[in-house]
Amino acid sequence: MTLTLYPAIDLKAGAVVRLRRGEMAEATVYSADPAAQARAFLAAGFAWLHVVDLDGAFAGRPANAAAVEAILAAVGPALRVQLGGGIRDMATVEAWLGRGVRRVILGSAAVKDPAFARAACRAFPGRVALGIDARDGRVATEGWAETSTVTARELALRFEDAGAAAIIYTDIERDGMLGGLNLEATVALARAVRTPVIASGGVASLDDLAALKAVAHEGIEGVIVGRALYDGRIDPAAALALLAAP
Repeated sequence: MTLTLYPAIDLKAGAVVRLRRGEMAEATVYSADPAAQARAFLAAGFAWLHVVDLDGAFAGRPANAAAVEAILAAVGPALRVQLGGGIRDMATVEAWLGRGVRRVILGSAAVKDPAFARAACRAFPGRVALGIDARDGRVATEGWAETSTVTARELALRFEDAGAAAIIYTDIERDGMLGGLNLEATVALARAVRTPVIASGGVASLDDLAALKAVAHEGIEGVIVGRALYDGRIDPAAALALLAAP
């Protein structure tokens, strides 16, 4: 089974950054030119790009729109963009999809406004994903600044009939730490739902990707990689070849 590899561009104040465990104060800046970074990922052979408006996630509304629009203009339809962060109403969903974003990601909204999240999934089939970010198994919201009482599994099951394109599952304690995926929790979630799961948080090596590929049949569609690509720990060509192999 082929897994999709989603290189990540996280945006903070217009720059490409990576955080450690979602802490905004723990940001490493990798590029001041998000559009150039997107073009580099396109040239490397990626088919999808995972973009997060970090400031928007905290503010509850888009905050890096200019950077996102520059990315879209730079790569066009050749590199499909999924975007999350600060998308909390239907007008914002419609606006981003109309500007060329292939898939929007709803995170906090799935917890705090499930009726809207469901309506968005149904209005735009295949173009709305749910971002489920968990700390100790509980779903975090508002840019991970708040932790709810809802478990990742409970939230995923609530949306089983909504028609979400995918669930992006992130273990916050692993994110940006290069300690490997929380494979056990990712597989457990994938087994619990019919919606395809995209793994995220902690990928550090080709071995991590190989381990995930071995359990992809459980319902895992793809994996997001950030810091390991920027630090050169994972070679794009090698990673793509590994995930595309039979």
